[in-house]
Amino acid sequence: MRVVVKISGEALAWIEKWGLDYEMLDMVGDIIKNLIKDDIEVWIVVWAGNFIRGSEIEKIKIDRCNADNMWMLAININAIALYDVLERKWVDTKIVNSFGIDGIAERFNKAKTIKSIKNKKVIIFGWGIWNPYFTTDTAWVLRALEIEADMMIKATKVDGVYTKDPMKYDDAEFISSATYDEVIVKWLRVMDFTSIALAKENNLVVKVVSLNKEWAIKRAIISKKEWTTIS
Repeated sequence: MRVVVKISGEALAWIEKWGLDYEMLDMVGDIIKNLIKDDIEVWIVVWAGNFIRGSEIEKIKIDRCNADNMWMLAININAIALYDVLERKWVDTKIVNSFGIDGIAERFNKAKTIKSIKNKKVIIFGWGIWNPYFTTDTAWVLRALEIEADMMIKATKVDGVYTKDPMKYDDAEFISSATYDEVIVKWLRVMDFTSIALAKENNLVVKVVSLNKEWAIKRAIISKKEWTTIS
């Protein structure tokens, strides 16, 4: 089983939604280590919402392209932090991105990446697709297709998809499953439209789980309960 796990930057942050919470990073490290022990091949895509958001930076009149570039740079902070935690847990790990950074990340190559994954090496994708206006959602789906993943998992602050933000509204209703068309029509804000269209066209399955529940990712891989499935 080969999975691409997308981890929310905010889920890695302190309660104040900023920076990095080491206890959370350590827990994520244990989760990934256990997946590898169970012969699950893992690729990780991270966000950077705990440091910067391109859409927010744009509000202070910074050019959108520059704002997105700043955001993509910030993603590497989370990638390096996850790399450090995993390596200290003796999990063989590698950071890759769209163009490579000497001493930090290799440039993405499909054949090399798949070979590494088959050898139980965890791959962290530390950048978007290095183009402004394209989100990590698009990078997530694109890389899942390129490495021929069996499943995509979005690990975030909440345990699935709701009709509205459950952190703000008590009357938010949990949605156990949805089609990609329903996600668009109801504008459930799970993924952006570009990534939804790409996932739908290629029949990818997405499961949305809580990063705060230690066994949620593994249970999502082997079952269909306790989270939201989009297909």
